[in-house]
Amino acid sequence: MTRTGPAQRRPATPAGAPTPDAPLPTPGARRRAQEGRPHRWFAHQLLLTLSGQRPVHVLLGHALPAAYDRLAELAPLTPLRPYVAPGRRAPLPTLHECGLCRPCDGVIEAFARIATGARLRALAFRLELGADTRWRCAALDIGPAPATAAPAP
Repeated sequence: MTRTGPAQRRPATPAGAPTPDAPLPTPGARRRAQEGRPHRWFAHQLLLTLSGQRPVHVLLGHALPAAYDRLAELAPLTPLRPYVAPGRRAPLPTLHECGLCRPCDGVIEAFARIATGARLRALAFRLELGADTRWRCAALDIGPAPATAAPAP
């Protein structure tokens, strides 16, 4: 009988299986993976819209009327656009963390932390599963804007 040393341990994933960080091989595989995590997809889409990287109408079919109106109200303000001092380049906002709560069947209440450089912003939203089995954003809110430093006189 031989002992298994550190160099002879089995890999954590089966041979040929994608690692958690590896991209999925086909568009269908990526779509199926996202179907189990609609809150992450919505958080990313809201980040892109509220930072000015995508127009608000991209989410037209993905939001209920009240949420779309709120999104249309917030988007021109670009609340997730990073504050940048004159002459400096802005870091792109990134999805730092995303979590969820399922208070009942067909409802997801989610939060996201958006990092822009050293700053974190909070985003909360509610998803509801429609009769057509599609998730739609029913409500969203963003935390207060961080105070920006006034330029020195």
